[in-house]
Amino acid sequence: MAALPSAPVDKVIVTYKSSSAEAGSNTAAKTDAADKAAETGEKLSFERRLAGGAALVDLGGSATKQDVAEVMAAFRADPQVASVEPDIRAYAMAVTPNDTDYAKQWDLFEPTGGMNVPTAWDKTTGSGVTVAVIDTGYAAHSDLATNVVSGYDFISTSADARDGNGRDADSKDEGDWNATDGECGTGSKASNSSWHGTHVAGTIAAVTNNTKGIAGIAYNAKIQPVRVLGKCGGSSSDIADAITWASGGTVPGVPANPTPAKVINMSLGGASATCPSVYQNAINGAVSRGTTVVVAAGNSNADASGFTPANCSGVITVASTSREGNRSFYSNYGSIVDVAAPGGETRRATDTPGTVTTPENGIYSTLNSGTTVQSAENYKPYQGTSMAAPHIAGLAALLKSAKSTLTPAQIESAIKTNARPLPGTCTGGCGTGIADAAKTVDAVTTTPPAGTVFTNATDVTIADNATVSSSIAVTGRTGNAPAALKVDVDIKHTWRGDLVIDLVAPDGTVRNLKASSSSDSADNVLATYTVDASSEVANGTWKLQVRDVASGDTGYIDSWSLTF
Repeated sequence: MAALPSAPVDKVIVTYKSSSAEAGSNTAAKTDAADKAAETGEKLSFERRLAGGAALVDLGGSATKQDVAEVMAAFRADPQVASVEPDIRAYAMAVTPNDTDYAKQWDLFEPTGGMNVPTAWDKTTGSGVTVAVIDTGYAAHSDLATNVVSGYDFISTSADARDGNGRDADSKDEGDWNATDGECGTGSKASNSSWHGTHVAGTIAAVTNNTKGIAGIAYNAKIQPVRVLGKCGGSSSDIADAITWASGGTVPGVPANPTPAKVINMSLGGASATCPSVYQNAINGAVSRGTTVVVAAGNSNADASGFTPANCSGVITVASTSREGNRSFYSNYGSIVDVAAPGGETRRATDTPGTVTTPENGIYSTLNSGTTVQSAENYKPYQGTSMAAPHIAGLAALLKSAKSTLTPAQIESAIKTNARPLPGTCTGGCGTGIADAAKTVDAVTTTPPAGTVFTNATDVTIADNATVSSSIAVTGRTGNAPAALKVDVDIKHTWRGDLVIDLVAPDGTVRNLKASSSSDSADNVLATYTVDASSEVANGTWKLQVRDVASGDTGYIDSWSLTF
């Protein structure tokens, strides 16, 4: 006999043989439970019938292991019983990490402003994925070290690099301090080193369950530090080459990347009316190689369309939210923002710049205590869209690990589709909401049933010589649309030859379903069309577009549907 589970058992599941009265009659099952109660001296009662036909029998709530064993033995001895088993309990497999500062990471788990990360760990922790952090480089930290792979220093100017040379294979963060005001141009201020790249890296993939520090979102992923920011920032030419190299592309004079990244995080940027071509070309190349590129929206409380690389195409642009679920006061916003994530607020908009009034509301991560050059490792809360972006980069790594076939477009679509509305406010636009890690991972790892039908049955009038459309929002799908997508169309019209019917995909691609014909005078269109839509992401808004090319006859779209 198998050992009983260690957790308390207060019910058993009894499956009767199909020929028995108890198999089909609740009354008979109740009688049998009463008989077994008299036989064993336990308080047994029939509770309900399960979907599979078995009977759930309650033991009265105070049964010991010996009591349970006696009850199960009594049922097993009954020739009418096929099987009996304890009603055991199941628990979420992702236990709370034992990292000592995990409680400070509200951004991962709090229901209001957090990103619902822990439940996602039941299915994926980022194994097999490398995330390139294109930033200030790496300040050695024991809470990151085992997850760091070799990167590269792309700062081409020796003075900016502060390492005595130009580009080299050492991505060590040499510090980005400024000694005096104006050193980096008019209006620049003296400042200490930020160790910015190390803070970003910790959010993405700090070592977890090591009884110290913090937990990373994709804690079994690898971090590849790629250094582009030094004294007075970094140049677009260096950053573009870093994007290319990190994603596995070729950069003249630089050895090939032995561990190309499938996710790139860029928590950097500057003002620019348009995306520079040097950025866009590098990003296009990275995406074509299958790398998802995540960028910060910017911290100027302005429309992100005026900041780059946030305004480049093919990237996931991330706004910042506070612990309360509002847009962070400093975060950029606008129509080009794709999604939001926790970036924190360690001070209020009305506070003196540089003050820290609520450190507990920032994003707590790995850092270094040095004011200029590296010193002892530590942890500290920061705020910024620079802190929001790595939350999305970490989520992208979880998704890629869970389903390696996902493309950058599919990863972006999944994150945006499964975001939740901000519980607070966002003036100006924060994309589709706050990313939800668990919901997004579930979406890409759960296969929807084949033959799912999406329908719009709202009538749309078709006037003479006019074009109208009807929309269907497809959600909950993973990957691309089928190669044989079925489009069922029911249009009421008194001269169907007047009509041109097109299917418009979420990205605007038009596929013709029916052409006009002056010789087709029959009524109505009641047809099923099959189109190859395998190049389209399934989730999104699909449209049936109907154009009447003549006068004298009218009608309406009665209903239409898509079968995935």
